[in-house]
Amino acid sequence: MESFDNRIAVITGGGSGIGRALVTQLAQAGCHVAFCDLSEEGMQGTLDLCAGPISEGVRVTAHRCDVTSESELQRLRDEVAQQHATDHIHLLFNNAGISGGQSFINDPREQWDRTFAICWGGVYLGCRVFLDMVVAAPEARIINTSSVNGFWACLGAHTEHSAYSTAKFAVKGFSESLLVDMRCNAPHVGVSVVMPGHIGTPIAKNTQLMWMGEPEDMDDAAVAGLRERWARIEPAAADMSDDMVRQMAMTGAEQFEQEAPTSADEAARIILAGVREGRWRILVGEDAVGLDAAVRANPEGAYEADFEHPFALGANEQAQGR
Repeated sequence: MESFDNRIAVITGGGSGIGRALVTQLAQAGCHVAFCDLSEEGMQGTLDLCAGPISEGVRVTAHRCDVTSESELQRLRDEVAQQHATDHIHLLFNNAGISGGQSFINDPREQWDRTFAICWGGVYLGCRVFLDMVVAAPEARIINTSSVNGFWACLGAHTEHSAYSTAKFAVKGFSESLLVDMRCNAPHVGVSVVMPGHIGTPIAKNTQLMWMGEPEDMDDAAVAGLRERWARIEPAAADMSDDMVRQMAMTGAEQFEQEAPTSADEAARIILAGVREGRWRILVGEDAVGLDAAVRANPEGAYEADFEHPFALGANEQAQGR
């Protein structure tokens, strides 16, 4: 798909981060876009960014949708068909995601299940609900967002990351299986799996807000859990006061976005270049490329403390919320 002009795209998680960047860049390229999110404020921010630079006649619509709900995704599909006057779409970006449920043992089951339902269920249901519209297009592509945690299931030897990693492994495997499925049954539909490294998005902040609230409102159990998790990486963290933990959580989520080696805009450019080139496997960021090579070179040692990998700093910063 060398051009996005006059194509129709559906993007989940379009209210911030990579999703927002995909919406704006596609719209600027002449693509009609329907995007969804749970944040009304986030969606309005994306619409505001699209207000000026897109060409006349390009249609961008925002839809509130919980991607874990098949009925809400079906409503989204029907709204897309009506508001864009179409029975088909050319591009489906299953991008919505959240973190949480780091420990299968220690974190609440509802947190684990919700994270898995968004990061995996949203991809599966997105494909299931929009499949007919994708297949109806003369040329189409499904783009599913996995992660480097789709081939490396932790954030370091002492930092668990179970729900997110499990979901992202599922997304990777599902996407790879669709390559052959589409080749056999809908050869005009391509598939891409996207594996970003540390990207400058608000996922750390959104995760913190979702599960623990604002830093100043964190309860004692949340503060103690963060302190314990950080102390595995840096033992001195065990001596941090409650106020210090809250302050670190607040500034850390901001630093995760601001100091990332790859911005959301750059990530979207890499992804869209991969789509144009018809690539089925899209690594985003030099840290992702390096980690992929390191895991392939030493799969048996990938979860040991002495595993050398370029993702270490970003992973540890994410684990510590800083």
